[in-house]
Amino acid sequence: MPEGLSPIEVGRELHEHTKEPHDPDSGNRHSRTVQIGEALLLSLVTIAAAWSGYAAAKWNTESRLELAEAATLRNLATRADLSALSTRNFDASTFNTWFIAFTLDDAKKQAVAERRFRPEFKVAFDAWMATDPFNNPRAQPGPTYMPEYKLAEQAKADALDREAVEASAAGNHAGVVGDDYIRITVFLAAVLFLVGIGSTFKLHTIRFALIGIGSLLLILATVLLLRQPGIPG
Repeated sequence: MPEGLSPIEVGRELHEHTKEPHDPDSGNRHSRTVQIGEALLLSLVTIAAAWSGYAAAKWNTESRLELAEAATLRNLATRADLSALSTRNFDASTFNTWFIAFTLDDAKKQAVAERRFRPEFKVAFDAWMATDPFNNPRAQPGPTYMPEYKLAEQAKADALDREAVEASAAGNHAGVVGDDYIRITVFLAAVLFLVGIGSTFKLHTIRFALIGIGSLLLILATVLLLRQPGIPG
């Protein structure tokens, strides 16, 4: 023990000599590890966010196109339905003319009225007459009630209406998928925020914690991305 040192000073000297030497490279290694982790996480998140944002834009565009097509198909269906209604009114008009001639027992006028029948209506009219409607109580009220009575415009309107319903459903589904991709993009943006603020801290513990939370969010976003349909063609 050196002369002139108090017991407290002696204890301090012994403590200093027994401490392990400080490694200046240890802090640098931790700093490099944190920086590499942050850089890797940022790279993965940037790629995933770019993909998710692009997919969201594509699906939203697909939704708008499908809904626009549905609106167009509905307009065409309405026009075809109006055309079918006009044709039905024409058939009813010609039949009423024939029926008036029939009640007057005027064969010549009946023949003239029959010549005005559309070919498709004439098929239904002949089928109706074959049921002996004036003596058969079970006969249909008129030719337009017969299975043989067909309206091409009405069939077209029904087909267009079905296509419009399908296009509308597809557009709504595309909109939902686009919203899901936007939600995933928000998760990825949260990861970028966490990693970004992590670089402002000096304590490696906090930065590691933020990297861990960001990694969990990235895994969650990746799982959600894998469950989503791909980009529409």
